[in-house]
Amino acid sequence: MDEPYLKLDQFLKWAGAVESGGQAKMVIQAGQVMVNGEVENRRGRKLRKGDSVAFNEQSWVVDSEVR
Repeated sequence: MDEPYLKLDQFLKWAGAVESGGQAKMVIQAGQVMVNGEVENRRGRKLRKGDSVAFNEQSWVVDSEVR
C-alpha cells in the first residue's frame, strides 16, 4: 500500500502560505520553495510525513497523516 502524500502546491494552500493554486505554482516555479533543504521546482512534488517545507521565511514539517 502506498504511503499517504500531499502535493506541494496543495500543501502551500493548506498551510496558508499562498492564497491560490496559481500563486503556489508561481512561487514554486520561481524557486522560492525548499523541500528538505533543497529548492523544489515541481508543484506536484509528493510530500510525506517528516518532509520539511520552507517558503517566505516560514517553515513547516509534514507531521500528520496526509491524504
